[in-house]
Amino acid sequence: MKDNFSTQSDKYAKYRPSYPKELFDYLNIIVSNKDNAWDCGTGNGQIASILSKTYNNIYATDISQSQIDNAQKTDNILYSVQAAEKTNFNENFFNLIVVAQAIHWFNFDQFYAEVIRTAKKDALLAVIGYGRLRISKEIDHLISNFYINILGKYWDKERKYIDEDYKTIPFPFDEIESPKFENIQQWSLDHLIGYLNTWSAVKHFIKQNNYNPIEQLQTEIEKVWGNDTTKAIHFPILIRIGKIKK
Repeated sequence: MKDNFSTQSDKYAKYRPSYPKELFDYLNIIVSNKDNAWDCGTGNGQIASILSKTYNNIYATDISQSQIDNAQKTDNILYSVQAAEKTNFNENFFNLIVVAQAIHWFNFDQFYAEVIRTAKKDALLAVIGYGRLRISKEIDHLISNFYINILGKYWDKERKYIDEDYKTIPFPFDEIESPKFENIQQWSLDHLIGYLNTWSAVKHFIKQNNYNPIEQLQTEIEKVWGNDTTKAIHFPILIRIGKIKK
C-alpha cells in the first residue's frame, strides 16, 4: 500500500469532504449486529467517528502515523498503525468493514484475504469513495482541464479505479445493490483550493517541478467564481457493498 498522505495530514483532515448522513443510515439498516467495525485506511478518522455513534467498538487503521495523529478521537475508537493487508485482529471478529477512498491503494488479493479472515460470517464489506467534484459549467471545465492536461501524468496508476467509479476493482463477494448517494458541501473558494492542494498528483507535480500549479488554477477560478461566499460542491458517491461468505 502506498502512503501519499502522511505529509500535510492536518490539511487532509481540514479540507477533505465528508460523506452524506443518508449513506450511514443505510449501512445501519443493513447491518444488524453493531459490536465491532473496522475502518480500514481511516485517514483523518471521519468514518470512524461517524461509526462510533452506532457501533460498540471501532478499530481504525492506517499506515500513516501522521494521519492518525490528526484523527478525530472518541472513547470507543481504537486507532493503530497497520497495513490493510496484514493486521493483528482476531479471526471472525468484525460485523462491518469499511474502506473509504482508499481501496485503490491496496493489494486487492491480500486485503480481501484479510477481510475474509477477520470478518464474521455474513458480515459486510463496504467500499466507498467519491468521484470528481462538480460546481458549475465554467469551474468544472477549468478543473477538468487541470485534472487531465496539467496533472495527467502525475496521477498514480491506481487513480484509474476512482475515475472508473470503483466499478472495475476486483470484488469477489456477494454484492448488494445499493442506492445512489451524492455528497453536497457548501465551500468557500479558499476551502476548494485547500482541497485541491490535497490531491496526490499535485504533490507529485510540486516535487518534480518545484512550483505549485494550483496557483494558476486559482487565478482562473477566481475570474468565474462570482460574488458568492460559498458554492455547492457536488461529489458523486462511489459504493460497492458485499456480504462475506465463510
